[in-house]
Amino acid sequence: MKERAGNILIINTEKDVHVLKALSTEIRIRILELLNGKRLNVNEIARALNIPQSTAAVNIKVLEKAGLVKVENKKGERGSQKLCSSQYSEIVISFPSTTERANQTDVIEVEMPVGLYTKFEINPPCGLCSPEKIIGFLDSPDSFWNPERVKAGLLWFGKGFVEYKFPNNALYKGKPLQKIEVIMELSSEVPGTNKHWPSDITLWINEVEIGTWTSPGDFGDKRGRFTPLWWKLEGSQYGLLKTWIVTEEGSFIDGEKISAVRLSDLHIYEHSSIKVRIGVKEDAQNVGGINIFGKGFGNYDRDIVLRLHF
Repeated sequence: MKERAGNILIINTEKDVHVLKALSTEIRIRILELLNGKRLNVNEIARALNIPQSTAAVNIKVLEKAGLVKVENKKGERGSQKLCSSQYSEIVISFPSTTERANQTDVIEVEMPVGLYTKFEINPPCGLCSPEKIIGFLDSPDSFWNPERVKAGLLWFGKGFVEYKFPNNALYKGKPLQKIEVIMELSSEVPGTNKHWPSDITLWINEVEIGTWTSPGDFGDKRGRFTPLWWKLEGSQYGLLKTWIVTEEGSFIDGEKISAVRLSDLHIYEHSSIKVRIGVKEDAQNVGGINIFGKGFGNYDRDIVLRLHF
């Protein structure tokens, strides 16, 4: 799996072969070097590398498809132009070990669309949208029942929660459950954006509070890698990818212990589903809202992921 950590891309040699292929020619490497920290149009790239404009365009398209380059249309005095920028300043290739390959068979992953919540209690400002349009009405909690919510790629609210029911595949695996992971892209929520806007975001599993992460802000300094062009830059653009983990040793966020809640406290085998709730408590120290990014928005193009490790 390729993942973004700041401006670093980590490539898994088993799952990201298409990215490796995009890096397999000298000219594409030179394009990435040229675009590091810059935004150039196709003609500027062609001139700098002394190659035909058509050659530059073809190779940029390959890099864009692999997610290595972002291309944006910008209006100018003489019509529109395509501005290209590199998504990463550093690329690392990771070779999975034999143990990692073997362990993959003992992991069950389910990806839940951000709009497929089964319960919610929220307060404005709030809203949700698909990669194509706003769903329902802004700042209207009733719009969260709109049937088109299943297409949502982004939702936000000031305080409250949304809750999802995942299938409890632990009941059928036939092996003891060792770890649960919940992964999602999140940020604070403020009208407009503000990178210094803390919000205490809490996760519950099966109604047991796992722990709280304080989002530093609502990020709008640049367009999210997958955020559609129609979504104005004044709105939330991307979040940070956060991973909650629960084992018998306790609960963790990105490897840092946050509570003593253990896997056995969740009573996984007593339920037909696994309930995951995410939100901002009314009595939180920082009631700064929440944005949940799914497919078609943000930097990762993924919905909410639940992983069960056996």
